[in-house]
Amino acid sequence: MRTAYLEGRSIAALAREHGVSRGAIRTAAADLLPDHTAIEEDAPAPELPVTLDMPGKVADFLLTTALEPAERTALDQGMTVRRGQGYTLRVTAVPAVHRQLLARCQPLDGGQGVPAVPAQRKARREYENRVSTLVPPGP
Repeated sequence: MRTAYLEGRSIAALAREHGVSRGAIRTAAADLLPDHTAIEEDAPAPELPVTLDMPGKVADFLLTTALEPAERTALDQGMTVRRGQGYTLRVTAVPAVHRQLLARCQPLDGGQGVPAVPAQRKARREYENRVSTLVPPGP
């Protein structure tokens, strides 16, 4: 069947000849079809976007920080959810962007002569716990 397809026989003719559907012929010859793209076996699977709630204290800090375009876009597209007196920012991004945002809010923990505000430290750790539940990056 594959040889006949390569010789120019139509999918419909091959389906009639073998008594199967055209879909079955397409499946059997999928790698021979013009729109087929080979998938590398070693290629990593693309990361899918994940939605995490970012505490408002972390979001406020990050909004005043210089960010990469992907990080800024994720924050700008976040949805504000009111929580009592504060809020959380529901951010949808790939795990790598969440990890980058977490790294950028490291100063909230204090250090290098900068005093840490307990509420900000707690908010950063809360976000860190949420990010750490994501699948870690490969080797």
